[in-house]
Amino acid sequence: MVDITHKNNTLRIATAEATVSVSKPETILAIKNRTVPKGDVFEMAKAAGFLAVKKTPDLLPDCHPIPVEYTAVNYRIEELSVVIELTVKTIYKTGVEVEAMHGASVVALTMYDMLKPIDKGVEINNIRLLEKKGGKSDRKPVPGNLKTAVIVCSDSIAAGVGEDKSGKTIIEKLKSSAISVQDYSIVPDEKSSIQEKIIGLKSLHYDLILITGGTGLSARDVTPEAVSELIEREIPGIAETARQYGQERIPTAMLSRSVAGLIGDTLVITMPGSTGGVTEYMDALFPHVLHIFSVIRGTRH
Repeated sequence: MVDITHKNNTLRIATAEATVSVSKPETILAIKNRTVPKGDVFEMAKAAGFLAVKKTPDLLPDCHPIPVEYTAVNYRIEELSVVIELTVKTIYKTGVEVEAMHGASVVALTMYDMLKPIDKGVEINNIRLLEKKGGKSDRKPVPGNLKTAVIVCSDSIAAGVGEDKSGKTIIEKLKSSAISVQDYSIVPDEKSSIQEKIIGLKSLHYDLILITGGTGLSARDVTPEAVSELIEREIPGIAETARQYGQERIPTAMLSRSVAGLIGDTLVITMPGSTGGVTEYMDALFPHVLHIFSVIRGTRH
C-alpha cells in the first residue's frame, strides 16, 4: 500500500451517487409502499451499504483500513429512477471516496437483487463520486508573491567545515507548495548574527523566514532565544503542531525548543537542524500554515 505515515489526520468526507432505474411505475410504487416480496428495499439496501463501506479494504488490495466514523444513505425518487447518495466521514490520513463509491455500488446492487423478481428491466447506472473534502482537495492556492528566506544556523557549516542538508531539504519541500526561496543563507549559531540576518530580511519585506538549526539543548544552541526576542506576536500552535506530529513518530521530539511567530507581517519559524526533524516539521506544517498570509493580507483591506 502507499505510504501515508507522513500525512496528517484531517476531516475527510466523500459523497458518491448511484442510480437504479426500473421499467414500470408499479415497481416504484412497491418500493414506496414496502410491498416488495424480498422486504423493505430502502432499509435492506442501506444496511448492505453500511457493510460495504466497512468491508472496502477487504476487497481492494491497495485500500487502507480506516476508522469509518459516519455513513449515511439517502434516496431520491425521480420518475422511474431511484438516486442513491452515500456519504462517508472519517478523521484520518487518507480519503474515503473509494469507500463511498463502493458503498453506493452495493446499495444499488442490493436494490437490483431485491427488485429483479418483480421487474426484469432494472438497471444500475451512473456510479460516480459527487464530492470529496479533506486533504489535498481542500488546499487553498498559495498566496502569490511570498518572499521566502531559509536561514541555516550552524557554526561548523558557516566555517566551511560541514555541509548543509537541512536547509536544502526545506527548499525542496517548499517547491511542493509552489514556493520559491529568494534568500538562502548560512550564519553562525550566535544571537547577534541570527538577529541581524532576520532584521535585514524583515526590512526587505520578506513574508516567510524558516530557520533550521540551533534548537537543541546545548548551551551553544541559541536560535530560539534569538528569535523569541524579536517576535512581536507568538503563535504557539505552530510549534505545538510540529512537536505533536514528531512525537507520534519519534518520542524525543518532545525536546524540541522551536518557536514561531510574527515580526510585523513576517512569519518566522525555527526548526530542528537534522534532516529528519526538518522533514517532519515541513510535513506537519505545510501547506496549512500558509493560510496565515491570507489572513494577514485580508486585514489590510
